[in-house]
Amino acid sequence: MEPHDQAYAIVVVGASWGGLSALTTLVSGLPADFALPIAVVQHRSKDAESLLGELLQDHTSLVVREADDKEPICGGHVYLAPADYHLLVDGEHFSLTTDPPVRYSRPSIDVTFISAADSCGAGAVGVVLTGANEDGSEGLKRIVARGGYAVVQTPDTAEIATMPRAALRAVPRATVLTMPEIAGHLAALPGASPTRRTPSGAR
Repeated sequence: MEPHDQAYAIVVVGASWGGLSALTTLVSGLPADFALPIAVVQHRSKDAESLLGELLQDHTSLVVREADDKEPICGGHVYLAPADYHLLVDGEHFSLTTDPPVRYSRPSIDVTFISAADSCGAGAVGVVLTGANEDGSEGLKRIVARGGYAVVQTPDTAEIATMPRAALRAVPRATVLTMPEIAGHLAALPGASPTRRTPSGAR
């Protein structure tokens, strides 16, 4: 699967079991001037402490923070879905909901991916990483159906291969990369460079 030539608007990333290591590799490999916003859904328990952002911030100069309801989406930021909330991309803002869990998960990767696909269309990039369930596969399929771009971690390199394998069954033509490769690939996408950013109103 090849990316298109028009600038992308947002990257949405899903991870579960083994996600901390994978996400650390991802953010540490992104350049300091990475211009796209990144929304990360990492499965975690509803009473999990908010340490994920601090751990990731130690490995990147990009701003890492938990997303707030109605918060404007800004480039150069890594937004984390808060524990026990679904994170939705809603135009130029995020929304948080306490709707029922999907595939036993809240936050749900599928919920975030589907909202990004419906809100951003061909401007959405979906990235599915390691995990022990099939969350993210339907959302990645929706992203591609809306003209967006799909990236999946090479299953054999994932700590748990269930999630990337499910994503590839749903989107067989997704670009498959190892974790060290994904950051550089994202940095080369249209819109990821500050000189090629999508205007704020083009989302």
